[in-house]
Amino acid sequence: MSALPEGVRHFPLYLSPSQQAGLVEEIRRIVQAAPLFVPAMPRTGKEMSVRMTNCGEMGWVTDKERGYRYQPVHPVTGEPWPPIPETLLAIWRDVAGHEKPPQACLVNFYDERARMGLHQDRDESDFSAPVVSVSLGDDCRFRVGTAERGGPTASLRLASGDVLVLGGQSRLAYHGVDRIYPRTSPLLKNGGRINLTLRRVSE
Repeated sequence: MSALPEGVRHFPLYLSPSQQAGLVEEIRRIVQAAPLFVPAMPRTGKEMSVRMTNCGEMGWVTDKERGYRYQPVHPVTGEPWPPIPETLLAIWRDVAGHEKPPQACLVNFYDERARMGLHQDRDESDFSAPVVSVSLGDDCRFRVGTAERGGPTASLRLASGDVLVLGGQSRLAYHGVDRIYPRTSPLLKNGGRINLTLRRVSE
């Protein structure tokens, strides 16, 4: 597969450098209120290579004991998640094509060694809404396929300020991050990549 699957929309450099910097400051405030934690795989308890947190009325978490789920509070602090910044809500309104707002925003931090294996976003009950992803910081190689495990995949390089939408027949497409390209962006002082993923959890 060379072209992107139907339903995958890529908006290169959607955010200007100044908008990216402003959004990073908003994310810093979120992390102060809801610290980054290391998610773990169900059953095995193997830690993922990304660190993460959330904002919005619901947040996605995973651990050995209870597995993948959404919950209204931080798994370590027990506090409610901070609200989703208006900057991200405006992006959703512009690109999502869905009348209801997102309920969750996953904040994933990738250092230069982090990866994300091919997976589906299917812990939500409403698949009519797309998944909207915002990239900040170092470039990554993003891979996306079909809704069938083992199907053909396409890769593209996502840069800081890019927005990607998985919707329609690609809402349940397998996707992942194969690698981070270190020192490709000056946005984050110590390097790395932040991925912000906006989702509608329930109907």
